[in-house]
Amino acid sequence: MAGTSPYAYARPGRVRFFAVAKGRHIWARPPPPLHQMDIVTSIFQILLPGGLVLMGMYLTIKTLLQKDFEKKLLDLRARNTEAVLPLRLQAYERMALLLERTSPHNLVLRVNNPVFSVAQFQQQMVHEVREELNHNLSQQIYISPEAWALTRQAVEETISLINTSAQGLDAGAPGLELARAIFENLIRREEAPAERALRQVKDEVALLF
Repeated sequence: MAGTSPYAYARPGRVRFFAVAKGRHIWARPPPPLHQMDIVTSIFQILLPGGLVLMGMYLTIKTLLQKDFEKKLLDLRARNTEAVLPLRLQAYERMALLLERTSPHNLVLRVNNPVFSVAQFQQQMVHEVREELNHNLSQQIYISPEAWALTRQAVEETISLINTSAQGLDAGAPGLELARAIFENLIRREEAPAERALRQVKDEVALLF
C-alpha cells in the first residue's frame, strides 16, 4: 500500500511501525504517557545537580570575599594603629604630667608665694588646677573613658581638698597656713587624689605594648 501512513491501520492500543531493514510492518504498543508528577520529578532531577553546583560556587566565592575583606580590615587597623599609637602615648604622658602637676604636694610647692594670703593662695591653686585640666581637654580622645573619668575626679578632689582646707582659716592670714592645713588633711586620706588615676594611666599604657 504505497503512500499509506504506517499508522493508518492501527489496532486498538497498538501502533504499526514499518521496519525498513526487513521491509515489514511491526505492531507494538506506544510508550506510556508521562504523568505530571513524572514530569516534575524529571525536571527536579535535572535542576538539582545544577542548583547544588551553583550553591557550592556561591559559598566558595562568598568565603573568599569574606577572607579578603577581613584581611583588608586587619591591614587598615594595623595602619591606623601605627598612626594613632604615638598620639595615644603622648596623651597618656600628658595625663600623667597633669596628675603630677596638680597633686597637692607639687601644687603647693610650685604655686606658693610668700606674699600670698590664704585667700590668694587658695584662689591661685584652684586656678592652676583648672587651667591644667582645660589645657588637656582634647587628650580625652586618645585615652580610655575610665582613665579620663579618673583624671577629672582627681582634679575635682584636689580642688575640694584646697577649699576644705581653707575653711576656718583667716582669709588674710599668710598662705603658709593654708599649705599646712592641706598637708594635714592629706595625711588623713588613705591615698592622694591623683594616685588612683595614675595607676589607671600606667596600666593602660602597659597594654599598648
